[in-house]
Amino acid sequence: MHSSVTRSAAKILALTALLLSAGLTWAQSQSLTVTAYPAVDDIIRSALPAWRKLHPDVEIKLVSRNFDDHHTVMNTALSTASNLPDVMVLEFSRVGRYIDGGGLEDLSKPPYNIQLVRSKFIPFAYQQATARNGGVMAAPADVGPGTLLYRTDVLSKAGLTEAELTRSWDSFVASGDKIKASTGAYLISHARDLKDIIIHSNIKPGDGLYFDAAGQVLVDSPRFVHAFELARRVRQHKIDAKVSAWSNEWTQGFNNGTIATQVSGAWLAGHLASWIAPKTTGLWRAAQLPDGAWADWGGSFYVIPRGAKNKALAWEFIQLMTLDRDIQLMAFKTKDAFPALLAAQTDPFFEQPIAFLGGQKARLLWREAALNSSAISVNKLDAIAEEIVDTELDKVLNHGKDIALALADAKRLLDRRVRR
Repeated sequence: MHSSVTRSAAKILALTALLLSAGLTWAQSQSLTVTAYPAVDDIIRSALPAWRKLHPDVEIKLVSRNFDDHHTVMNTALSTASNLPDVMVLEFSRVGRYIDGGGLEDLSKPPYNIQLVRSKFIPFAYQQATARNGGVMAAPADVGPGTLLYRTDVLSKAGLTEAELTRSWDSFVASGDKIKASTGAYLISHARDLKDIIIHSNIKPGDGLYFDAAGQVLVDSPRFVHAFELARRVRQHKIDAKVSAWSNEWTQGFNNGTIATQVSGAWLAGHLASWIAPKTTGLWRAAQLPDGAWADWGGSFYVIPRGAKNKALAWEFIQLMTLDRDIQLMAFKTKDAFPALLAAQTDPFFEQPIAFLGGQKARLLWREAALNSSAISVNKLDAIAEEIVDTELDKVLNHGKDIALALADAKRLLDRRVRR
């Protein structure tokens, strides 16, 4: 009897220890670490009440860093498989570095099966998250439809119409000559901006900015020749302000009307209205890009690192942020994050006039641009390619280097990187 009691007690103690152990592990797992950058971090904070309704016992630990630091830290974490969060936010220009690197969960495989909801996303955004092996390594949250923002007062003084400004890229540059002659204002902030928007426009399906579907370098293609030629003409005609984006001179130019236009993602209109140039309300309008071009300009994606500890909860969180119509609309209304979710694009909010743009219903233009943009395939060498191309463009603009030679040199340097 004593022995039997002892054995029973021992079993109870062992079972209790096991349950306590399991309970401790369960308790420790009830947090989800998410890393992001501004303003996605604010969007996540705003979504926390909705998350708590789903999982009141699961804390979201949000780690936010500035844009560059965030991607640098995430690159290190993925490269070393250490200090990994459960969910990462990546910006489109940085997705290529990670998408084929093997450090991310393939969301097309069970238990995720993101392909089952593919039709819910803007087609090009979903395609941009797709690796060359067919795996889907990220879930799109927002996109950046390309747009042309322009000062109506400057155009009026120059005797120009929107149609003249946007008829073609040549007419766009010619309009800059008229603007400079009659008002003294510059057409754009930097000739590089014109190069950027042209190489982002009308990408052949399957190709990326710098590499084709087979990974071959494209920087000596007609698209780049055209972009470099127009950028050089803008500089030669002295109609770019030679100021870089986000500098003090850049914001001053928008405020005082010395920069007449800006080609960018639609999100810039919100930045102009909220903090860059709020006193210029009513003076700006949006238009489609010149020459009938369509382009995407940025966007945010959610990914799960392969070494994440809470993958099931991570996927639930990502679905909330990317597939919940209310949250997608909240992000658009508060942070100008244009929704990648098609269901969010049918909301009456798109038809509301925008005071900053003189009452224009510009969101309808941006929706059209988003639906017409082609997918831009990403490549792990995109960031390096951008640096090389920009360096060669600077040599053309500042030192008169021949365009054909500049692009040939860029191709040679990239070919060397591809062969490594």
